[in-house]
Amino acid sequence: MPFLKLYKLYFSPQKEFVKKLKNVLGFVPDNISLYKMAFRHRSAARLLKNGTRSSNERLEFLGDAILGSVIAELLFKQYPYKEEGFLTEMRSKIVNRVNLNQLAKKIGFDSMINFDERTVSIQTKHNSMLGDAFEAVVGAIYMDKGYDFTREFLIKRIVKPHIDIHTLELTETNFKSKLIEWCQRHGKDISFEITENAEGESPKLFTINAMVDGEACGSGRDYNKKNAEKMAAEKACEILAFE
Repeated sequence: MPFLKLYKLYFSPQKEFVKKLKNVLGFVPDNISLYKMAFRHRSAARLLKNGTRSSNERLEFLGDAILGSVIAELLFKQYPYKEEGFLTEMRSKIVNRVNLNQLAKKIGFDSMINFDERTVSIQTKHNSMLGDAFEAVVGAIYMDKGYDFTREFLIKRIVKPHIDIHTLELTETNFKSKLIEWCQRHGKDISFEITENAEGESPKLFTINAMVDGEACGSGRDYNKKNAEKMAAEKACEILAFE
């Protein structure tokens, strides 16, 4: 192991954090600050000089895209004769918030998240915070190590030991049906509304909001209307925090 990584692991002021990272991720990071930010929930974010807050939300945005790309490639190769709709549904099963929350807890992220216990409920922590941190860590790894390293990490450290793709294939995860049934049980109106795209975007791209009692609870975007509705329903399920 190079001297700098040995120093970070055994002698740096942040050695305890680096040891935890090595235990859960399997490697010593180069840019420690990225990972500290990845575990910093917005409730514990610091206000920076430029007026922004140093939470994990930007890394979460990046990690979501990288994770989706890696899983999409994996499924594309594993199912060479399946159509786009099947691949989209399988990807959703793997990267949905419930599954990411479970993965983050299984890996050991729950003890590493920095958040303000006075403002964050236990329900929020278990329903979204863990999955958000998982995506943020993926974003941190990408920024620290690059795409190839991140891809190998996700496949070898996450997918192979923790995700049974064949079992997921047989598992029904119809978020639209779940959302409709939940709304019916609770006497709430549910509808899916198409919204206008930004100027310059393709007219073939559907942007759909899942409306619960007239309030937008989740948004989905896809070139297939049904897929956009499924994505919107999944986001609404995450926000409404039910399984």
